[in-house]
Amino acid sequence: MAVFNEDELKIIGEYNMPGIYGAPDSIVPKYNYPITPKENMIRMLEGKKPLWVPNQTLDNNAVQPLVMPDARARNFGGIDWFGIEWEYEPKTKAAMVKPGTRRLSAISKWREELVWPDLSAIDWKKDYEDNYKGRIAEDRFSYFVIVNGLFERTADLTSFEDAFCALLEEPEELTAFYDKLTEWHIELIRIAREVYNVDMILFHDDMGTQISTFFSPDIYRELFLPQYSKITKAAHDLGMYICLHSCGCISTLMPLIIEAGFDAWEGQDSANDKKAIMEQYGKDLAQCALYIIPADMSDEDAVADIHRKVDDLAMTGRFACRLRDEKTDRAVNLAEELYRYSREKYMEMEE
Repeated sequence: MAVFNEDELKIIGEYNMPGIYGAPDSIVPKYNYPITPKENMIRMLEGKKPLWVPNQTLDNNAVQPLVMPDARARNFGGIDWFGIEWEYEPKTKAAMVKPGTRRLSAISKWREELVWPDLSAIDWKKDYEDNYKGRIAEDRFSYFVIVNGLFERTADLTSFEDAFCALLEEPEELTAFYDKLTEWHIELIRIAREVYNVDMILFHDDMGTQISTFFSPDIYRELFLPQYSKITKAAHDLGMYICLHSCGCISTLMPLIIEAGFDAWEGQDSANDKKAIMEQYGKDLAQCALYIIPADMSDEDAVADIHRKVDDLAMTGRFACRLRDEKTDRAVNLAEELYRYSREKYMEMEE
């Protein structure tokens, strides 16, 4: 029977990690892992059984350059790439579109009214040199965050009500707009690879409420599947993986998300039966998750929750998480508990 070696959790250095979603930069420990965090994450994405559940908080480099107006506006408030004004909301610790703001009088007016962002106007290489060079550790897996996907952008530019109407009443106009928007995103994906040398794109597009999707699978197939197939192909052709971040209850879209070519999905725990989705689709679609342990959870309950999460979602070998413990003075190190417990479970499976 294989026995876990505690020397694997010996700290042998540290990483200087750039912050994303408005979080400050941080220093995280480098452990004496048997393989590199990057190798382990790739094993998870390719369905080759990782040695432990990848904790993206420690094991990944996250890249969200603040030279991107979207990143700054969504995290702190301000004007995004397409001229929408965002206001910071302290309760959600994120920014929301300022009420009453819209850039398009109608989706059919996008050619006349929309000023298209010029990606070449940004000195990407300077941003990399100033903010990321020497900080993106080569032994860690790197991903690049792109917010405001196709549907989100439609709602931001008009309104949720008008976006829903356009899906039903103006599919041809939306297709033309999405063709242009997809080309623009593909160019941004190319910059992410060529300048920042990342391994994966984390692409945001929320598609549901807490109880259902915003639109039917038929509408996804007609309007979104062709575009996302182009986006995932572009990422794959550049040698990258691509993960869809999409909040809301979207389990009915899983077959189409797989068909579109996404390697992983980062979704909302409270709106989805993640265990059932993993059991049904885990062979074809990995899951990544923001995993928050609240400050008021006891140490004993927090450890039990870690074990339950691994047992429910990770035994397929297709699960990674961004673990965040909101209790700063917890007696037990939950990141190390996640590593230890998942490592032991995977070792048992190999026997």
